[in-house]
Amino acid sequence: MTAVRAPRPRHAAESGPASASPRPLLGVDVGGTKIAAGVVSPEGTLLASVVRPTPAAQGRTAVLDAIAAAVRELPGREGAVGLGIGTGGVVDRDQGVVLSANALLSGWAGTRLSEELGDRLGLPVTADNDANVFALAEQTYGAGAGCASALYVSVGTGIGGGLVSGGRLLRGAHWTAGEFGHLAVPEAAGRPCNCGRAGHLEAVASGPAITARFRELSGDEDVHDLRRVAALAEPDAGPTGAGTEAARAALAEGAGALGRALAGLVNTLDPERVVVGGGVASIGAPFWEPLTEAFAAELLPGPAGLRPVPAALGPRAAVVGAAALLLEDGPVDVPVRRPENGR
Repeated sequence: MTAVRAPRPRHAAESGPASASPRPLLGVDVGGTKIAAGVVSPEGTLLASVVRPTPAAQGRTAVLDAIAAAVRELPGREGAVGLGIGTGGVVDRDQGVVLSANALLSGWAGTRLSEELGDRLGLPVTADNDANVFALAEQTYGAGAGCASALYVSVGTGIGGGLVSGGRLLRGAHWTAGEFGHLAVPEAAGRPCNCGRAGHLEAVASGPAITARFRELSGDEDVHDLRRVAALAEPDAGPTGAGTEAARAALAEGAGALGRALAGLVNTLDPERVVVGGGVASIGAPFWEPLTEAFAAELLPGPAGLRPVPAALGPRAAVVGAAALLLEDGPVDVPVRRPENGR
């Protein structure tokens, strides 16, 4: 018998009070290069973890088998409530099906994650987009805990995020809510996006986009690591030269585009908090300063005092957030952390 949860009502709210059972949650982050699995306490502590390479080139069955193997390796997984999965692509949250995905996971679109992994592991399985998982982690345990409304954005090899309203994460009518990387911005005009279109925020503000822009400006075709660009842009990077100026310009262009886009969303949605995470956001002042400056310059008077804050959970957000998906599906025998001022 397939061990999957029953479909829940679309955009169901958090469950009501539950027993304080210590049964753990299991979470998995599925990326194009690695699979990270973990045992997570109901309070959000990562108790154990396993990392395996993603056999992406071998197709979906091999990837599903690798996910199941990683979960089976986890110490302390016995008696877990279930398994939550975060993955790239658009995911039908109710059915646990990948609706679309990029080329990093060949043949991943159409994968019935809840059904396939439920069969392999004999556990209830729930799945969602990895950016939603990041947002859920920060909303439940991190920088947005206690907020009834918040905007989350993760900036890495791509750009995604989530929107919380009334204390719950919104998915949208077609499961694409929070795809902030595909906002059209003038700075990206003519630049190809990973989605196959052009002119989107991701094409100018993601890590690969900023690095590519540095190469254009500097003429240095050997730099393919954003950390090198960030190091050149630091105030103490040494004598100002073409590389330093190109690094600062590339970061300012990408971060400025992101800041203006986020300010537009704030003017429209009026959230309590804006949380920015991901690998690009972690590089520090050369990114945060132009981001914050551009953001502040575009705000309406009402939210004029709002500023983006860094995500709190770092790399563990992916696995912890995947596990937190189980807290949305209730009733389950784990306590749900409800926003203090949730409506």
